[in-house]
Amino acid sequence: MNSLYRRSRAEIAGLVGLAVPLVAGLTTSSLIMITDTWMLGPLGAVPLAAASLTGSVILILWAAVYGFMTPVGILIGRAFGAGDVARVASVVAHGRWLGLGIGIALAALMVTVLPLLPFAGQPREVLDVIAPYWITMALVLVPYSINLVFKQLLDAVDRPWTGVAILLIAVVVNVPLNYALINGVWGFPRLGLTGAAVATLVAEGIALLVFWAYWRLAPAMAGLRLAVRLRRIGFTEQSKEGVPVGLQYLAEGSALSVAGVLIGLLGATALAANQIVFSVASVLYMLPLGMAGAVAIRIAQALGSGEPDRVQPIGLAAMSLVTLWTVLFTTTLIVAGADIAAAFIDDRTVIAAATAMFVAVGIMQIFDGIQSVSLGALRALLDNRWPTLVTLGAYWLLALPFGWLFAVPMGFGAAGFWGGFALGLAVAALLLLRRFIGSGSRLAAAALTP
Repeated sequence: MNSLYRRSRAEIAGLVGLAVPLVAGLTTSSLIMITDTWMLGPLGAVPLAAASLTGSVILILWAAVYGFMTPVGILIGRAFGAGDVARVASVVAHGRWLGLGIGIALAALMVTVLPLLPFAGQPREVLDVIAPYWITMALVLVPYSINLVFKQLLDAVDRPWTGVAILLIAVVVNVPLNYALINGVWGFPRLGLTGAAVATLVAEGIALLVFWAYWRLAPAMAGLRLAVRLRRIGFTEQSKEGVPVGLQYLAEGSALSVAGVLIGLLGATALAANQIVFSVASVLYMLPLGMAGAVAIRIAQALGSGEPDRVQPIGLAAMSLVTLWTVLFTTTLIVAGADIAAAFIDDRTVIAAATAMFVAVGIMQIFDGIQSVSLGALRALLDNRWPTLVTLGAYWLLALPFGWLFAVPMGFGAAGFWGGFALGLAVAALLLLRRFIGSGSRLAAAALTP
Protein backbone atom coordinates (compact mmCIF):
# COMPACT_ATOMS: atom_id res chain seq x y z
CA MET A 1 0.00 0.00 0.00
CA ASN A 2 2.81 2.40 0.90
CA SER A 3 4.54 1.52 -2.36
CA LEU A 4 1.38 2.30 -4.33
CA TYR A 5 0.99 5.56 -2.43
CA ARG A 6 4.56 6.59 -3.22
CA ARG A 7 4.22 5.66 -6.88
CA SER A 8 0.96 7.60 -7.10
CA ARG A 9 2.59 10.67 -5.62
CA ALA A 10 5.38 10.35 -8.16
CA GLU A 11 2.82 10.61 -10.97
CA ILE A 12 1.20 13.82 -9.71
CA ALA A 13 3.68 16.22 -11.30
CA GLY A 14 3.35 14.63 -14.74
CA LEU A 15 -0.43 14.57 -14.50
CA VAL A 16 -0.69 18.18 -13.40
CA GLY A 17 1.78 19.24 -16.08
CA LEU A 18 -0.49 17.75 -18.76
CA ALA A 19 -3.88 18.35 -17.11
CA VAL A 20 -3.37 22.11 -16.64
CA PRO A 21 -2.98 22.88 -20.36
CA LEU A 22 -5.74 20.40 -21.21
CA VAL A 23 -8.11 22.10 -18.80
CA ALA A 24 -6.98 25.49 -20.08
CA GLY A 25 -7.72 24.41 -23.66
CA LEU A 26 -11.14 23.00 -22.81
CA THR A 27 -11.98 26.04 -20.70
CA THR A 28 -10.88 28.32 -23.51
CA SER A 29 -13.33 26.56 -25.83
CA SER A 30 -16.08 26.93 -23.24
CA LEU A 31 -15.39 30.64 -22.93
CA ILE A 32 -17.16 31.05 -26.25
CA MET A 33 -20.39 29.74 -24.69
CA ILE A 34 -19.89 31.86 -21.59
CA THR A 35 -19.30 34.93 -23.78
CA ASP A 36 -22.46 34.23 -25.78
CA THR A 37 -24.54 33.85 -22.62
CA TRP A 38 -23.11 37.00 -21.04
CA MET A 39 -23.59 39.13 -24.16
CA LEU A 40 -27.06 37.76 -24.93
CA GLY A 41 -28.25 38.40 -21.37
CA PRO A 42 -29.10 42.10 -21.98
CA LEU A 43 -31.39 41.05 -24.85
CA GLY A 44 -33.74 39.41 -22.34
CA ALA A 45 -35.05 35.97 -21.42
CA VAL A 46 -36.32 34.91 -24.88
CA PRO A 47 -32.98 35.08 -26.79
CA LEU A 48 -31.28 33.48 -23.79
CA ALA A 49 -33.91 30.73 -23.81
CA ALA A 50 -33.36 30.17 -27.55
CA ALA A 51 -29.62 29.82 -26.93
CA SER A 52 -30.36 27.38 -24.11
CA LEU A 53 -32.62 25.21 -26.26
CA THR A 54 -30.08 25.17 -29.10
CA GLY A 55 -27.28 24.42 -26.67
CA SER A 56 -29.24 21.57 -25.15
CA VAL A 57 -29.59 19.89 -28.54
CA ILE A 58 -26.18 20.67 -30.04
CA LEU A 59 -24.63 19.27 -26.86
CA ILE A 60 -25.73 15.82 -28.02
CA LEU A 61 -23.74 16.21 -31.21
CA TRP A 62 -20.74 17.94 -29.66
CA ALA A 63 -20.53 15.16 -27.09
CA ALA A 64 -20.80 12.47 -29.75
CA VAL A 65 -18.02 14.06 -31.82
CA TYR A 66 -15.77 14.55 -28.80
CA GLY A 67 -16.23 10.95 -27.72
CA PHE A 68 -15.82 9.53 -31.22
CA MET A 69 -12.54 11.42 -31.74
CA THR A 70 -11.13 10.68 -28.25
CA PRO A 71 -9.30 7.49 -29.37
CA VAL A 72 -7.19 9.69 -31.68
CA GLY A 73 -5.33 11.07 -28.67
CA ILE A 74 -5.02 7.64 -27.03
CA LEU A 75 -3.68 5.95 -30.18
CA ILE A 76 -1.24 8.80 -30.81
CA GLY A 77 -0.15 8.68 -27.15
CA ARG A 78 0.68 4.98 -27.44
CA ALA A 79 2.54 5.48 -30.71
CA PHE A 80 4.42 8.49 -29.34
CA GLY A 81 5.38 6.55 -26.21
CA ALA A 82 6.74 3.77 -28.41
CA GLY A 83 8.59 6.22 -30.71
CA ASP A 84 6.53 5.11 -33.74
CA VAL A 85 6.41 8.30 -35.84
CA ALA A 86 4.82 6.64 -38.86
CA ARG A 87 1.98 5.43 -36.68
CA VAL A 88 1.40 8.95 -35.35
CA ALA A 89 1.16 10.33 -38.89
CA SER A 90 -1.28 7.59 -39.89
CA VAL A 91 -3.63 8.22 -36.97
CA VAL A 92 -3.65 11.96 -37.70
CA ALA A 93 -4.38 11.48 -41.42
CA HIS A 94 -7.26 9.06 -40.85
CA GLY A 95 -8.56 11.14 -37.94
CA ARG A 96 -8.82 14.31 -40.04
CA TRP A 97 -11.01 12.63 -42.64
CA LEU A 98 -13.14 10.99 -39.98
CA GLY A 99 -13.55 14.37 -38.28
CA LEU A 100 -14.62 16.04 -41.51
CA GLY A 101 -17.12 13.29 -42.32
CA ILE A 102 -18.74 13.14 -38.90
CA GLY A 103 -18.85 16.94 -38.66
CA ILE A 104 -20.74 17.27 -41.95
CA ALA A 105 -23.09 14.39 -41.13
CA LEU A 106 -24.04 15.71 -37.71
CA ALA A 107 -24.45 19.28 -38.94
CA ALA A 108 -26.93 17.99 -41.54
CA LEU A 109 -28.71 15.97 -38.85
CA MET A 110 -29.11 19.02 -36.62
CA VAL A 111 -30.58 21.08 -39.44
CA THR A 112 -33.01 18.24 -40.17
CA VAL A 113 -34.21 18.26 -36.56
CA LEU A 114 -35.15 21.96 -36.62
CA PRO A 115 -38.69 21.49 -38.11
CA LEU A 116 -39.51 19.07 -35.29
CA LEU A 117 -39.14 21.65 -32.51
CA PRO A 118 -42.79 22.84 -32.63
CA PHE A 119 -43.84 19.30 -31.72
CA ALA A 120 -41.66 19.34 -28.59
CA GLY A 121 -43.92 21.78 -26.72
CA GLN A 122 -41.37 24.60 -26.53
CA PRO A 123 -42.44 28.23 -25.93
CA ARG A 124 -43.77 29.86 -29.12
CA GLU A 125 -41.84 33.09 -28.53
CA VAL A 126 -38.60 31.07 -28.45
CA LEU A 127 -39.39 29.15 -31.63
CA ASP A 128 -40.11 32.40 -33.47
CA VAL A 129 -36.47 33.55 -33.20
CA ILE A 130 -34.46 30.34 -33.06
CA ALA A 131 -34.02 29.15 -36.68
CA PRO A 132 -31.07 31.30 -37.94
CA TYR A 133 -29.17 30.76 -34.68
CA TRP A 134 -29.86 27.01 -34.77
CA ILE A 135 -28.68 26.53 -38.38
CA THR A 136 -25.51 28.59 -37.94
CA MET A 137 -24.56 26.71 -34.77
CA ALA A 138 -25.06 23.44 -36.66
CA LEU A 139 -22.39 24.53 -39.16
CA VAL A 140 -19.94 25.03 -36.27
CA LEU A 141 -19.78 21.23 -35.94
CA VAL A 142 -17.65 20.93 -39.09
CA PRO A 143 -14.56 22.95 -38.02
CA TYR A 144 -15.05 21.82 -34.42
CA SER A 145 -14.71 18.15 -35.39
CA ILE A 146 -11.45 18.64 -37.29
CA ASN A 147 -10.02 20.95 -34.61
CA LEU A 148 -10.39 18.10 -32.12
CA VAL A 149 -8.00 15.95 -34.13
CA PHE A 150 -5.26 18.58 -34.20
CA LYS A 151 -5.77 19.44 -30.54
CA GLN A 152 -5.46 15.80 -29.47
CA LEU A 153 -2.35 15.40 -31.61
CA LEU A 154 -0.66 18.29 -29.81
CA ASP A 155 -1.78 16.99 -26.41
CA ALA A 156 -0.48 13.48 -27.07
CA VAL A 157 2.96 14.58 -28.33
CA ASP A 158 3.55 16.78 -25.26
CA ARG A 159 2.77 20.13 -26.92
CA PRO A 160 -0.54 20.89 -25.16
CA TRP A 161 0.12 24.60 -24.65
CA THR A 162 0.39 25.10 -28.39
CA GLY A 163 -3.15 23.81 -28.75
CA VAL A 164 -4.29 26.13 -25.97
CA ALA A 165 -2.73 29.12 -27.73
CA ILE A 166 -4.52 28.29 -30.99
CA LEU A 167 -7.87 27.87 -29.23
CA LEU A 168 -7.28 31.17 -27.46
CA ILE A 169 -7.07 32.82 -30.87
CA ALA A 170 -10.67 31.70 -31.46
CA VAL A 171 -11.78 33.32 -28.19
CA VAL A 172 -9.93 36.55 -29.00
CA VAL A 173 -11.73 36.66 -32.35
CA ASN A 174 -15.11 35.68 -30.90
CA VAL A 175 -15.39 38.30 -28.15
CA PRO A 176 -15.27 41.52 -30.20
CA LEU A 177 -17.01 39.93 -33.19
CA ASN A 178 -19.77 38.70 -30.88
CA TYR A 179 -20.28 42.18 -29.47
CA ALA A 180 -20.25 43.77 -32.92
CA LEU A 181 -22.70 41.36 -34.55
CA ILE A 182 -25.12 41.19 -31.60
CA ASN A 183 -25.31 44.96 -31.15
CA GLY A 184 -24.58 46.25 -34.68
CA VAL A 185 -21.54 48.43 -33.94
CA TRP A 186 -18.31 49.28 -35.81
CA GLY A 187 -20.10 49.02 -39.15
CA PHE A 188 -21.38 45.47 -38.62
CA PRO A 189 -25.08 44.60 -39.04
CA ARG A 190 -27.20 44.20 -35.91
CA LEU A 191 -28.00 40.47 -35.90
CA GLY A 192 -28.90 40.02 -32.23
CA LEU A 193 -29.14 36.34 -31.30
CA THR A 194 -27.94 35.15 -34.72
CA GLY A 195 -24.86 37.36 -34.44
CA ALA A 196 -23.55 35.23 -31.57
CA ALA A 197 -23.71 32.10 -33.73
CA VAL A 198 -22.04 33.78 -36.72
CA ALA A 199 -19.19 34.95 -34.47
CA THR A 200 -18.74 31.41 -33.11
CA LEU A 201 -18.63 29.92 -36.62
CA VAL A 202 -16.03 32.45 -37.78
CA ALA A 203 -13.92 31.90 -34.65
CA GLU A 204 -13.90 28.10 -35.05
CA GLY A 205 -13.06 28.47 -38.73
CA ILE A 206 -10.07 30.69 -37.98
CA ALA A 207 -8.87 28.22 -35.34
CA LEU A 208 -9.01 25.45 -37.95
CA LEU A 209 -6.91 27.51 -40.38
CA VAL A 210 -4.30 28.14 -37.69
CA PHE A 211 -4.20 24.45 -36.66
CA TRP A 212 -3.71 23.45 -40.30
CA ALA A 213 -0.99 26.05 -40.85
CA TYR A 214 0.87 24.87 -37.74
CA TRP A 215 0.66 21.24 -38.89
CA ARG A 216 1.91 22.07 -42.38
CA LEU A 217 4.56 24.68 -41.55
CA ALA A 218 5.83 24.32 -37.96
CA PRO A 219 9.34 22.78 -37.66
CA ALA A 220 8.14 20.91 -34.55
CA MET A 221 5.70 18.93 -36.71
CA ALA A 222 8.18 18.21 -39.52
CA GLY A 223 9.07 14.76 -38.21
CA LEU A 224 5.41 13.76 -38.10
CA ARG A 225 4.38 14.99 -41.56
CA LEU A 226 5.00 11.70 -43.29
CA ALA A 227 3.21 10.60 -46.44
CA VAL A 228 0.28 8.39 -45.46
CA ARG A 229 -1.79 6.12 -47.63
CA LEU A 230 -5.35 6.06 -46.39
CA ARG A 231 -6.58 2.52 -45.75
CA ARG A 232 -9.86 1.07 -44.62
CA ILE A 233 -8.15 -0.60 -41.67
CA GLY A 234 -7.05 2.82 -40.37
CA PHE A 235 -10.63 4.13 -40.37
CA THR A 236 -11.91 0.85 -38.92
CA GLU A 237 -9.43 0.87 -36.05
CA GLN A 238 -10.37 4.38 -34.93
CA SER A 239 -14.07 3.75 -35.42
CA LYS A 240 -13.93 0.50 -33.43
CA GLU A 241 -12.78 2.37 -30.33
CA GLY A 242 -14.51 5.64 -31.18
CA VAL A 243 -18.04 4.25 -31.42
CA PRO A 244 -18.33 3.02 -27.79
CA VAL A 245 -16.65 6.17 -26.46
CA GLY A 246 -18.92 8.26 -28.66
CA LEU A 247 -21.90 6.38 -27.23
CA GLN A 248 -20.70 7.19 -23.71
CA TYR A 249 -20.61 10.90 -24.45
CA LEU A 250 -23.79 10.62 -26.50
CA ALA A 251 -25.59 9.08 -23.54
CA GLU A 252 -24.43 11.93 -21.33
CA GLY A 253 -25.01 14.70 -23.85
CA SER A 254 -28.38 13.46 -25.04
CA ALA A 255 -29.61 12.98 -21.47
CA LEU A 256 -28.60 16.55 -20.64
CA SER A 257 -30.24 17.74 -23.83
CA VAL A 258 -33.48 15.91 -23.10
CA ALA A 259 -33.41 17.46 -19.63
CA GLY A 260 -32.96 20.87 -21.26
CA VAL A 261 -35.95 20.25 -23.52
CA LEU A 262 -38.04 19.10 -20.55
CA ILE A 263 -36.99 22.18 -18.61
CA GLY A 264 -38.39 24.16 -21.54
CA LEU A 265 -41.82 22.79 -20.65
CA LEU A 266 -41.53 24.76 -17.40
CA GLY A 267 -41.36 28.06 -19.34
CA ALA A 268 -38.91 30.63 -20.71
CA THR A 269 -37.73 31.64 -17.22
CA ALA A 270 -36.63 28.09 -16.41
CA LEU A 271 -34.90 27.83 -19.80
CA ALA A 272 -33.06 31.12 -19.28
CA ALA A 273 -31.92 30.03 -15.82
CA ASN A 274 -30.79 26.69 -17.22
CA GLN A 275 -28.69 28.47 -19.86
CA ILE A 276 -26.82 30.34 -17.14
CA VAL A 277 -26.34 27.25 -14.98
CA PHE A 278 -25.40 25.08 -17.92
CA SER A 279 -22.83 27.60 -19.16
CA VAL A 280 -21.14 27.75 -15.75
CA ALA A 281 -21.37 23.98 -15.22
CA SER A 282 -19.83 23.41 -18.64
CA VAL A 283 -16.78 25.44 -17.67
CA LEU A 284 -16.43 23.60 -14.35
CA TYR A 285 -16.75 20.28 -16.17
CA MET A 286 -13.62 21.14 -18.13
CA LEU A 287 -11.46 20.32 -15.11
CA PRO A 288 -12.54 16.67 -14.68
CA LEU A 289 -12.72 16.34 -18.47
CA GLY A 290 -9.18 17.70 -18.78
CA MET A 291 -7.95 15.38 -16.06
CA ALA A 292 -9.70 12.48 -17.81
CA GLY A 293 -7.82 13.38 -20.98
CA ALA A 294 -4.54 13.68 -19.07
CA VAL A 295 -4.91 10.33 -17.33
CA ALA A 296 -5.81 8.67 -20.63
CA ILE A 297 -2.76 10.09 -22.42
CA ARG A 298 -0.37 9.38 -19.54
CA ILE A 299 -1.56 5.79 -19.28
CA ALA A 300 -1.39 5.38 -23.07
CA GLN A 301 2.18 6.72 -23.11
CA ALA A 302 3.12 4.40 -20.22
CA LEU A 303 1.72 1.40 -22.09
CA GLY A 304 3.45 2.49 -25.30
CA SER A 305 6.79 2.59 -23.47
CA GLY A 306 6.14 -0.83 -21.87
CA GLU A 307 5.44 0.31 -18.29
CA PRO A 308 2.07 -1.25 -17.27
CA ASP A 309 3.00 -1.04 -13.57
CA ARG A 310 2.41 2.73 -13.76
CA VAL A 311 -1.26 2.38 -14.75
CA GLN A 312 -2.86 2.20 -11.31
CA PRO A 313 -0.62 4.87 -9.71
CA ILE A 314 -1.48 7.27 -12.54
CA GLY A 315 -5.20 6.57 -12.17
CA LEU A 316 -5.29 6.90 -8.38
CA ALA A 317 -3.26 10.12 -8.45
CA ALA A 318 -5.75 11.59 -10.92
CA MET A 319 -8.71 10.54 -8.74
CA SER A 320 -7.22 12.26 -5.70
CA LEU A 321 -6.51 15.50 -7.55
CA VAL A 322 -9.91 15.76 -9.20
CA THR A 323 -11.73 15.04 -5.94
CA LEU A 324 -9.89 17.85 -4.18
CA TRP A 325 -10.73 20.31 -6.96
CA THR A 326 -14.38 19.38 -7.25
CA VAL A 327 -14.94 19.75 -3.50
CA LEU A 328 -13.90 23.39 -3.92
CA PHE A 329 -16.33 23.78 -6.84
CA THR A 330 -19.17 22.30 -4.83
CA THR A 331 -18.63 24.72 -1.98
CA THR A 332 -18.45 27.72 -4.30
CA LEU A 333 -21.65 26.91 -6.20
CA ILE A 334 -23.68 26.30 -3.07
CA VAL A 335 -22.46 29.42 -1.28
CA ALA A 336 -22.28 31.89 -4.19
CA GLY A 337 -24.86 30.62 -6.69
CA ALA A 338 -27.06 33.73 -6.52
CA ASP A 339 -24.10 36.07 -7.07
CA ILE A 340 -22.96 34.03 -10.07
CA ALA A 341 -26.43 34.16 -11.65
CA ALA A 342 -26.71 37.90 -11.02
CA ALA A 343 -23.54 38.44 -13.06
CA PHE A 344 -25.42 37.28 -16.16
CA ILE A 345 -28.87 38.83 -15.83
CA ASP A 346 -30.83 41.20 -13.55
CA ASP A 347 -34.16 39.33 -13.79
CA ARG A 348 -34.93 38.29 -10.20
CA THR A 349 -37.08 35.30 -11.15
CA VAL A 350 -34.33 33.92 -13.39
CA ILE A 351 -31.73 34.49 -10.65
CA ALA A 352 -33.88 32.67 -8.07
CA ALA A 353 -34.37 29.67 -10.37
CA ALA A 354 -30.66 29.54 -11.23
CA THR A 355 -29.65 29.73 -7.56
CA ALA A 356 -31.65 26.60 -6.70
CA MET A 357 -30.19 24.82 -9.72
CA PHE A 358 -26.64 25.72 -8.68
CA VAL A 359 -27.14 23.83 -5.39
CA ALA A 360 -28.01 20.64 -7.26
CA VAL A 361 -25.17 21.14 -9.75
CA GLY A 362 -22.77 21.68 -6.87
CA ILE A 363 -23.72 18.36 -5.30
CA MET A 364 -23.02 16.46 -8.53
CA GLN A 365 -19.50 17.91 -9.04
CA ILE A 366 -17.63 15.37 -6.90
CA PHE A 367 -19.34 12.37 -8.49
CA ASP A 368 -18.86 13.81 -11.95
CA GLY A 369 -15.13 14.18 -11.33
CA ILE A 370 -14.66 10.58 -10.20
CA GLN A 371 -16.68 9.05 -13.02
CA SER A 372 -14.96 11.23 -15.67
CA VAL A 373 -11.45 10.30 -14.56
CA SER A 374 -12.40 6.62 -14.20
CA LEU A 375 -13.69 6.66 -17.76
CA GLY A 376 -10.49 8.32 -18.98
CA ALA A 377 -8.33 5.67 -17.32
CA LEU A 378 -10.43 2.81 -18.70
CA ARG A 379 -10.40 4.31 -22.22
CA ALA A 380 -6.61 4.31 -22.22
CA LEU A 381 -6.83 0.58 -21.53
CA LEU A 382 -9.25 0.27 -24.49
CA ASP A 383 -11.91 -0.92 -22.02
CA ASN A 384 -14.91 0.87 -23.48
CA ARG A 385 -17.84 -1.50 -23.81
CA TRP A 386 -18.71 -2.22 -20.17
CA PRO A 387 -18.24 1.46 -19.16
CA THR A 388 -20.58 2.36 -22.02
CA LEU A 389 -23.31 0.20 -20.48
CA VAL A 390 -22.73 1.85 -17.10
CA THR A 391 -22.99 5.29 -18.66
CA LEU A 392 -26.19 4.45 -20.53
CA GLY A 393 -27.78 3.10 -17.37
CA ALA A 394 -26.65 5.98 -15.16
CA TYR A 395 -28.08 8.66 -17.41
CA TRP A 396 -31.13 7.03 -18.92
CA LEU A 397 -32.32 4.67 -16.19
CA LEU A 398 -31.46 6.87 -13.21
CA ALA A 399 -30.68 10.53 -14.01
CA LEU A 400 -33.58 11.36 -16.32
CA PRO A 401 -36.39 9.36 -14.59
CA PHE A 402 -35.40 10.55 -11.13
CA GLY A 403 -34.80 14.06 -12.45
CA TRP A 404 -38.39 14.17 -13.70
CA LEU A 405 -39.60 12.74 -10.38
CA PHE A 406 -37.74 15.40 -8.39
CA ALA A 407 -38.70 18.23 -10.76
CA VAL A 408 -42.42 17.68 -11.33
CA PRO A 409 -44.18 15.27 -8.94
CA MET A 410 -41.99 16.31 -6.00
CA GLY A 411 -42.16 20.00 -6.99
CA PHE A 412 -38.47 20.98 -7.02
CA GLY A 413 -38.77 22.50 -10.48
CA ALA A 414 -35.80 22.80 -12.84
CA ALA A 415 -33.35 22.10 -10.00
CA GLY A 416 -34.87 18.64 -9.69
CA PHE A 417 -33.50 17.61 -13.08
CA TRP A 418 -29.97 18.40 -11.95
CA GLY A 419 -30.62 16.48 -8.73
CA GLY A 420 -31.44 13.43 -10.83
CA PHE A 421 -28.10 13.76 -12.58
CA ALA A 422 -26.32 13.92 -9.24
CA LEU A 423 -27.89 10.57 -8.35
CA GLY A 424 -27.00 8.95 -11.68
CA LEU A 425 -23.42 10.19 -11.55
CA ALA A 426 -22.97 8.91 -7.98
CA VAL A 427 -23.85 5.36 -9.10
CA ALA A 428 -21.66 5.62 -12.22
CA ALA A 429 -18.71 6.91 -10.19
CA LEU A 430 -18.90 3.97 -7.79
CA LEU A 431 -19.13 1.32 -10.52
CA LEU A 432 -16.42 2.78 -12.76
CA LEU A 433 -13.96 3.38 -9.91
CA ARG A 434 -14.48 -0.19 -8.76
CA ARG A 435 -13.84 -1.42 -12.31
CA PHE A 436 -10.54 0.44 -12.55
CA ILE A 437 -9.24 -0.51 -9.10
CA GLY A 438 -10.33 -4.14 -9.44
CA SER A 439 -9.27 -4.75 -13.03
CA GLY A 440 -6.66 -2.11 -13.88
CA SER A 441 -3.62 -4.40 -13.72
CA ARG A 442 -5.27 -7.15 -15.75
CA LEU A 443 -6.52 -4.73 -18.38
CA ALA A 444 -3.08 -3.10 -18.63
CA ALA A 445 -1.44 -6.48 -19.26
CA ALA A 446 -4.10 -7.31 -21.84
CA ALA A 447 -3.60 -3.95 -23.56
CA LEU A 448 0.06 -4.82 -24.15
CA THR A 449 -0.79 -8.15 -25.72
CA PRO A 450 -0.52 -7.97 -29.55
